[in-house]
Formats: sequence, structure tokens, C-alpha cells
Amino acid sequence: MNAPVIPIQLLREPASIPRRNSGERPVDRAALAEVTALLEGRPLRRDLLIEHLHAINDRCGQLRSDHLAALAQLLRLSQVEVYEVASFYHHFEVVRPDADGRYEAPAALTVRVCDGIACELAGARDLLARLPQLLGTEVRVLAAPCIGRCEQAPAVAVHQHPIANATPDAVQAAVVAKRTRAEPSGWIGLDAYRANGGYATLAQCTDGTRDLESVLATMESSGLRGLGGAGFPAGRKWRIVRGQAAPRLMAVNIDEGEPGTFKDRHYLERDPHRFLEGMLIAAWAVGIDAIYIYLRDEYHGGRAILERELAALRAAPPIAGLPTIELRRGAGAYICGEESAMIESIEGKRGMPRLRPPYVAQVGLFGRPTLEHNFETLFWVRDILEKGGDWFASHGRNGRKGLRSFSVSGRVKRPGVHLAPAGITLRELVEEFCGGMLDGHALYAYLPGGASGGILPERLADVPLDFDTLQPHGCFIGSAAVVVLSDHDRATDVARNLMRFFEHESCGQCTPCRAGTAKVNELIASDRWDVGLLAELSQVMRDASICGLGQAAPNPVDCVVKYFPQELAP
Repeated sequence: MNAPVIPIQLLREPASIPRRNSGERPVDRAALAEVTALLEGRPLRRDLLIEHLHAINDRCGQLRSDHLAALAQLLRLSQVEVYEVASFYHHFEVVRPDADGRYEAPAALTVRVCDGIACELAGARDLLARLPQLLGTEVRVLAAPCIGRCEQAPAVAVHQHPIANATPDAVQAAVVAKRTRAEPSGWIGLDAYRANGGYATLAQCTDGTRDLESVLATMESSGLRGLGGAGFPAGRKWRIVRGQAAPRLMAVNIDEGEPGTFKDRHYLERDPHRFLEGMLIAAWAVGIDAIYIYLRDEYHGGRAILERELAALRAAPPIAGLPTIELRRGAGAYICGEESAMIESIEGKRGMPRLRPPYVAQVGLFGRPTLEHNFETLFWVRDILEKGGDWFASHGRNGRKGLRSFSVSGRVKRPGVHLAPAGITLRELVEEFCGGMLDGHALYAYLPGGASGGILPERLADVPLDFDTLQPHGCFIGSAAVVVLSDHDRATDVARNLMRFFEHESCGQCTPCRAGTAKVNELIASDRWDVGLLAELSQVMRDASICGLGQAAPNPVDCVVKYFPQELAP
């Protein structure tokens, strides 16, 4: 059959192609010179954009728009690309000039008061009310989302110096003494770690003493699952990623932004090489070319430890052919705990989750198959290989297997990281490991899995705590962040705190999460809740949100409606 011929008139190419930065802010020569000097010796790569923003923000106390324009020119990016990344992350202070072209000077010092749920229970609101007047106008006092020190509630950071169990006097003393840097101490360094058998297991893997199949089989028999929250079997993940085409990469998630969670920081500040050895064993087993460690920005002490110990490791490598290891610094975005958002951030972009498939194991960091692991998952690898998979699986209660590191905070006598059998109940955990409830407090409720894991009443304190045991009750264990509430607390107040956090931390990419968290906050502002409308919102957020943040954000509110109706006005 003859088809009609439709003539197409070819468009002539323009005489000149507009420059990519046409219409952008002119780059100030002085600003360009300043940024060039700040980044001297640093590779000018696109994926290092966030590292370069940190360098400028640390030195100048802010990110001026002329500095951003200069950075864009140096990296050969549009100014829009640089600005959208800088403005996405909470820890970057983006400022514009006034009408006369002058920039306001940055605050001389910033004090961040954690307003996460554990710190709110411990008096963070009182600190936020009293500190501005006590410290004066030269010090800026800000409320900050959970800073990962829930066992030290209320926690405060004077610039980068953490203060545990903070009081107004303690904060003022730190400010007056100009204690503004994290000063970690007491961790096990490389020499001490190797003196106690450290890196021997890694060496056995690389010299052929241990064969690959036996290592994979041991990991699988242990039943170790991802301890960042998802719970995917670690050994199976190794096999999946190893089966992908080379080159393969590895991304380690130490963002740990879930309110109530601090176990990774706990172990990092004490035994960093146990984690690093597990990481290198996983890299050997999977055939990894390069490793990227993503550490949350609030863990300044942990960053100092890793920088020092990675340098020591490179200077005296325990094996030949040590893979490239890069330490990347987060910038204050809870969403980057989601694996694909973390990968976007490592690539120097906004931390926005990717649609799946393809999965990270297939197309991950820089488009390559990527093994993504949480810190604690890798922390257990050495022990499992040395003691056997059956050793790890032999622990457990109530038919569950393995060990769990519970981050416990709230109304208990001994908050902290408690290593306990998987499947232990909340009541057993509090009595056997936490010294019981605080005097004058009776157990009322608890969060079994941090902010997103839901809220359960005291009558369900005998449910085993593990993967898959809490879902029938509308909750999950996640990263095992347990926040204990007493009869002095109200579940509705807790739900409001958590929903404010979710609204603040939504990346804004998808409407159900962006608009849903804001609307839920409006609807729960008083004790008279529109339960029907909240249920509709919850269903939409669960069904249509791109990632786990929006899907799990309704959990606290749904749990209040289900388990604590007595707190709601009729």
C-alpha cells in the first residue's frame, strides 16, 4: 500500500548555540579567586559537589550566592544545578546579597538543640526557651532534628561539640570555653585491633585459606539480615551483586537518621576496624572495585575517627590490592538513609529516591551494580566467619534467631545500645537490660522501630521484637530503635513530634508524601481528629509514595487511632 508522503521542512541550525550558562549570574572575579583557593588540591569532579560545598560552608560559615556561581564555573555546571543541591540539604546556609550587594555576616556560633522525641521527653523545649537569652545575640540557637544521641537526651551540639544530658549551665560553659569541636577518644586503633587478631580473617579470605563458597555459605547459614531496617538476607545480597557484570561498587550507609537510632555511632566510636574488616571481606567476596562510605554530618567525632583510621589502613594495608575507599559526608537529610537517595547524594546530587526497578544491585552508584550495606550488618561479618554461622543463629528467643543491637531511649534507667537476643520482648528488654523503668514511671507505650515503626501500647509489650513479628500489629522493628514511654507521656504528643519530623524531612519529590505529611500535621494539631480523613490520607500515602518515608509516615497516627483512642476528644 502506498503511504502519503508528508514533506518536512528542515530547520536551519542557529548561527550560534547559546552558552549553557546564558542568563546566569555573572561570576565575580574575587569570589572565583576565593573558591579556587579554598578548593586548591581537590579534584574538580561533579560527584564531589557536596564535599566542595562543605569546604566552603565550613570556612565561610555560609554559602554565598557569588561563591555558588564561582563553584558552578569551576565544576562546569549550571548555577541552577549547584543551587538546587546546596538548598536541598539542611546543613548548608545559603545566603543572597541585599539590595546593595552586601552579604549578612554569618552567626558567630550556632548551638543546635535536638528536638527529637527522646530529647523532647527529656526537656529539649525548656532548653530551646532558655538558651537564647542565656547565650546572647551573638549565638544562634536552633532546634535540630534527631542528632543520633538519644541515650544522652537532651542532647545539644555547640557547633560540632556534642553535650550529653545538656543543661543550660553546661551549654553556656561550653560556649564560654569555646569548646566547638568533637574530641573523640577511647576507640580501638589499628595497632590494637591487629594485636587481637584483627584482619586475620580478611587475610585468610584473600590468600585462599578460606574459599569464597564457604564464606558465602557461612553468611547465609547465620541468617544475618540487613540491620539498617530493610532486613534483606546479607549472604543472598552478596550472591546477587556478585552475579552482576563488573565493575561493581559498594556503598556503606552510616546516615542513621531515624529518630531513636544511635547503634552505628556507638560501635563506630569504639571499634571502627571491626566494621572496616567486615566491609573489606564483603568487598572481596563480591568483587568490588571501589567503596564509598556515607556518614551522616552530625557524627563529627565518627568522621574524625574514620579519617584517621582509614589513613592508617592505607599506610599499612592488611592485604595487597586494597580497594579504593572514599569517605563521603552527608549534609543533614534524613531521606539519604534510603539507599537510592544515598547513592544520589554520593553522586553529588539532591538526595531524592529513585524509582525501581532497576534495583541498586543492578544499576546503582554511577550506573554500576552496587552492594549497599548498613554499618552494623558489616560489623558482624568477622565474628560470624570466625565463630560460624550457627553461633550467630544460636541466639534468639521466642523462636527467633540472631542478635540485635537495640538503641533504647526514653523512660528507662539505663538507656543505650543493648545487645540482646532477637525475639526478646519489650518487657524483657526493659527489665533485663535497661534496669527497669525510671522511678515513679510505669510503662505506657513504646516505639519498637524509631519514628516510622509505629507506637504500641503496654498490653503489647510481650510481642517478640524482630523482623516480621510486629507487622500484624501495624508496626515494624526497622533499625531496632526502641523509645520507651511512661504514664507521664501521651501518644498524641509523640505522634505530633514524629509527624513534624516527617514533614520537615520529606524530600518533596512526590505529592503524597510532600502534601500528605503537611496535611496530617494540620489534622492532628488538636485532640479532635478527623479519623476518617486521616485514614484516607494514610492509604494514599502508603499506596502512592515513592519511598519508605511517605509509606511509613502515617504509622504513628494510625497507631494512636487504633491503640490510644482514649486520648482523642470525642
